Amino acid sequence: MALQEKAKENPNYRFYTLYDKLYRKDVLEHAWGVCRKNGGAAGVDGQTFERIEAEGVDGWLDRLAE
Repeated sequence: MALQEKAKENPNYRFYTLYDKLYRKDVLEHAWGVCRKNGGAAGVDGQTFERIEAEGVDGWLDRLAE
C-alpha cells in the first residue's frame, strides 16, 4: 500500500518511521536527483539548481540535513 493511500484511509495514523527521511544523505541525494531531472522550480528561498550547483551540492545537502 502506498503511503498516500495509507494516510487517506487512516488520517490519525502517525508515520513515525518517516522521520529519518528528513536527514538521511542517501534520501536527500535521491530527492535532489529527481528534482533536478524534473527541472523543479526554486522554492520560497529563491535558490535555483544552478546556484546550488555553483556553491556545491554536497555542502548544500549537508546543511539541509542539519
